Amino acid sequence: MRFARLGAVGRETPVLVDGEVNYDLSGVTRDIDGEFFESDGPARAAAALAAGELPVFEADGVRVGAAIARPSAVICVGMNYAAHAAESGSAPPENLVMFLKTPNTVAGPFDTVSIPRGSTKTDWEVELGIVIGERASYLDSPEDSIKHIAGFVVANDLSERDFQMAVSGGQWSKGKCSPGFNPTGPVVVTPDEVDYANLRLRSWVNGEPRQDSSTADLIFDVDYIVWHLSQFLALEPGDLVLTGTPEGVALSGRFPYLGAGDVVEVEIDGLGRQRQEFVQA
Repeated sequence: MRFARLGAVGRETPVLVDGEVNYDLSGVTRDIDGEFFESDGPARAAAALAAGELPVFEADGVRVGAAIARPSAVICVGMNYAAHAAESGSAPPENLVMFLKTPNTVAGPFDTVSIPRGSTKTDWEVELGIVIGERASYLDSPEDSIKHIAGFVVANDLSERDFQMAVSGGQWSKGKCSPGFNPTGPVVVTPDEVDYANLRLRSWVNGEPRQDSSTADLIFDVDYIVWHLSQFLALEPGDLVLTGTPEGVALSGRFPYLGAGDVVEVEIDGLGRQRQEFVQA
């Protein structure tokens, strides 16, 4: 199943996306959030659809919001593709690298993004996002992870590399947490609809191709990531986990960093496509 949130910022309507039709889920849930997934929301939505109880939501001209409501946490995995680690000047990690983004970075997939004040190195990163559906703490094995996954989303883990590397104080999050630095969506797709172990990820800047890889190239795969993180923290329903980006970003030195007027598009097969125009803050 596919779920989205449509409407103005802070007033999004939860919808079920069935082909080209959007069905209003307001009678089933107040939002696409942790409570929805934890309370068997997808099954309730499917039953309401089958019973003809969901009104059509007219989406023409309506803003597409982030596919999930603001999560309690955004947990990110760094350098999780060997080629990206190499272009960053690092060896592939032997242990999973974790960092955090603030939840208020989550934004709509077509929202305009402000380049931070003082930024000279704003960068793009297409990533597969995992939406947690059931609390995960001290899972016994990676095979247990899928029971705790509600779905998958496209994410653009935007970064300011100078803030991340040069003025970070040894941590990365200064360069990861500018407002709007995590466009998410357009839809969250349940695991039964995608082969999450083999999804093609791509990005473009001003129409020119940048990244082109597959989740099959992940160093630490989806199931391992959720299991591993659960050994160190509790993942809550509605939380978002970003799995890392493949090679082809500006940090590589092969491409210029983003400036006002640039347009970034990111796409993952089966999960949809995003587009952001960048402006100066």
